[in-house]
Amino acid sequence: MSKNLVILFHGVGSNGADMQGLARYLAPSLPGVSFACPDGTARFDGGGPGFQWFSVQGVTPETRPARIVAARDAFDATIDAILQQHDVTPGEDNIILGGFSQGAIMALDVLVSGRLPLSGMVSLSGRLASPEPFNLAADQAALLVHGKADAVIPWSESEQAEKRLRAAGVAVESFFEADTPHTVTAAGVSHALSFIRRRLNLD
Repeated sequence: MSKNLVILFHGVGSNGADMQGLARYLAPSLPGVSFACPDGTARFDGGGPGFQWFSVQGVTPETRPARIVAARDAFDATIDAILQQHDVTPGEDNIILGGFSQGAIMALDVLVSGRLPLSGMVSLSGRLASPEPFNLAADQAALLVHGKADAVIPWSESEQAEKRLRAAGVAVESFFEADTPHTVTAAGVSHALSFIRRRLNLD
């Protein structure tokens, strides 16, 4: 029987513990599913005790794609360590990536680069900033959740990502919340739970 693993990636300046609350909320409705919530691959260089996947100091739309590419090796090493820890085999077992903000940027990068076969991907308040051309694996699916009052990453980023992913052949679902800032809400998590259950054939 295939194993089911969900890996959740935090936003810049945060840490894996901040995603563990989400994992604990999801777990009762996802029987037999394992969770991992790693810390970012580098200390946050903006002050404070948190972590980051890549630096946002002086980042621009033009420089962001290169920073994502530069972060791939360390990000992939983090995922590989989790897969070994849970004895999960890509292509045989089910892997779902989820992320908030910068964590969503990096999870989306895995999806569009085709570096790992995924059973699904959940982006919470993220953006698709990976360089093209994309190299998607077959039968990929994504859920994009975003608040329309997000002042950190505009919700239009997810709206554009939806169009680009759909054009690339991804089965995309979206949930855009009115009057919601840069955060994770109960309604957004409910959509994520439903998406994950369907992708893991738990319904």
